[in-house]
Amino acid sequence: MRSEESCLLEQPLQTAEGTLTRRDRRGGSFVGSRVAEATPLPECLGTPWWKRGCDIVGASLLLCLLLPFLLAVACYIRIVSKGPALFFQRRVGEGGKHFNIIKFRTMDVRPEATAEHRVYVERLTTQDAPIEKPDHTNRIIPGGNFLRRNSIDEFPQLLNVLIGTMSLVGPRPDLLEIEDYEPWQLRRFAVLPGMTGLWQVSGKNRLTFREMIQLDIQYVEARSFALDLRILLKTFSVVVQQDND
Repeated sequence: MRSEESCLLEQPLQTAEGTLTRRDRRGGSFVGSRVAEATPLPECLGTPWWKRGCDIVGASLLLCLLLPFLLAVACYIRIVSKGPALFFQRRVGEGGKHFNIIKFRTMDVRPEATAEHRVYVERLTTQDAPIEKPDHTNRIIPGGNFLRRNSIDEFPQLLNVLIGTMSLVGPRPDLLEIEDYEPWQLRRFAVLPGMTGLWQVSGKNRLTFREMIQLDIQYVEARSFALDLRILLKTFSVVVQQDND
């Protein structure tokens, strides 16, 4: 008999479309955002000792092993483009608290990036179709596509894991703000966000926003050491096969 974790990885979508509703949009603001703001966030479930232990040991070992490589990547970014090697971006984490996620910078720094992001958020949360990322071809630094395709740009997030703002496995920390979510979607904030998670190994960009949220919530409800291990192994397979679509 297959374990529950296997079922989550192989057949993760158990939708309940009849009970889920999507907010309309009027004048660029979410109808119902006040409801989302007034709805208390779900109680944080905390981080089990085994999970925090795995995060500390895993992140420490990986940082030690990868340190020369990470320094080389940082130097390369500084050489081929103007600006810092690292990119800090505000994300929403456990309990709705903000934190700065750390990544290698793969794009030129431009002031219009914030406006472009808001357009992407509006499209992301309203269309019921697989997500298409914005075309940043003209902003990608030399070698940036390689870093992104192989998820190398996300390696600095091991520092987030080490300091406790992220976990190795968990719901992906989104760029969205709390008010961009419907009340039922806030369950994903009951645990620490992760470097990888259930939807990243279940289709990633082939999924709709609704499907990704459902997978995040499924992880929250079913998280265990065995499920984390399966997701980590599956992540390695996805990166090696470069199945990022």
